[in-house]
Amino acid sequence: MSQIEAWMDKLAELAVFGANVQPGQLVAVTSFVGKEDVARRIARAAYQRGAKYVDVVIFDQWVKRERIAHALEETLDYAPPWMSQRLLHLSDEHAARITLSGPHALRAMEGLDPSRAGRDLLPYLPETGAVVNRRTTNWTIVPVPTHDWAEAVYPELAHHEAYERLWETVAHVCRLDADDPEVAWTERVATLKANADRLTERRFDALRLHGRGTDLTIGLLPSSAWQAGDFVTVDGLHHLPNLPTEETFTTPDPERVDGYASATMPLELAGSVVSGIRVEFKDGRAVGIDADQGAEALRAAASSDDGASRLGEIALVDGQGRIGALETTFFDTLIDENAASHIALGNAYDHPVEDPEDKKRINVSRVHIDFMIGSPTLAVDGMTQDGDVVPVLREGAWQI
Repeated sequence: MSQIEAWMDKLAELAVFGANVQPGQLVAVTSFVGKEDVARRIARAAYQRGAKYVDVVIFDQWVKRERIAHALEETLDYAPPWMSQRLLHLSDEHAARITLSGPHALRAMEGLDPSRAGRDLLPYLPETGAVVNRRTTNWTIVPVPTHDWAEAVYPELAHHEAYERLWETVAHVCRLDADDPEVAWTERVATLKANADRLTERRFDALRLHGRGTDLTIGLLPSSAWQAGDFVTVDGLHHLPNLPTEETFTTPDPERVDGYASATMPLELAGSVVSGIRVEFKDGRAVGIDADQGAEALRAAASSDDGASRLGEIALVDGQGRIGALETTFFDTLIDENAASHIALGNAYDHPVEDPEDKKRINVSRVHIDFMIGSPTLAVDGMTQDGDVVPVLREGAWQI
């Protein structure tokens, strides 16, 4: 067995562990072309755990290209009802869900109108946020390298060398190099949750994030608690939604966001690359969106519905994780968002909000778009109800 094949097996086992697949569960795997080997290994690991049935759906960005290029404008945000029905059935059945991230064709949307590309966010479905908030499924997302993705990350390397290098990096950030990756993640999650608990204890009224290109004040709800590492389903099953995960996050007040933010990494948005993002907020809403590349795609996604231009998440990432130290852009939100602090336009998670009345105020949208604004120079301050300013993060180090 080659080293890459060994990593594939370990990653498949980690995905099934992260989703916490149970005996008798339906297991849904969402993948892209080029990741079939890992999808098959996940099926094997899930069946070995006692899965009832493993259903694999594979998307092809080159097929999406034909839609963006030629479909009628008014049909571009259409999502086939059977896709939504599948997701809703998985929710009803309290199934496990595993998504394989990482672009398989970063050039598929080249030369197309970005405003059209931003209308089609599949395989992300409009019902995804609601299902996540119901907490009826135990799920995880893991990165799986492809050759095209590897060449985008390491363009200076030969084809096969880039692929091997990306697998080596994914193995590192996913802690597949540990004696027991499951134990390694259990320990890392405990550290992340301790960070979240310290933030929750302070009950800040707002956060101010300021640094080069960013000066943004984000209001928090009175009962906004900080979360990290794992989620818990309504059935009491713990699962790790993101592997790797290095973030500590909460749900903001969608009406109290003011200032401006600049992205420190490109964003891969449903097949399009958006880079040099600059967003201005006023009274909670993004009133100006610009970018060096792909601005129209982000504007189109942020106009999907009334909540798409408001914040649904604020996440802080310290300098102790394995991703940020690599100083590499991966063009995959799963990895990049765990390298740097970030914000998300669109749908909010309701479980970090403790008060039922506050839950009614969280942002609701059919989209959830993370983009990274963090860097070692980004400073984060907590602002109390009394007007005190408390340093929270400086140069990637916690101050509380």
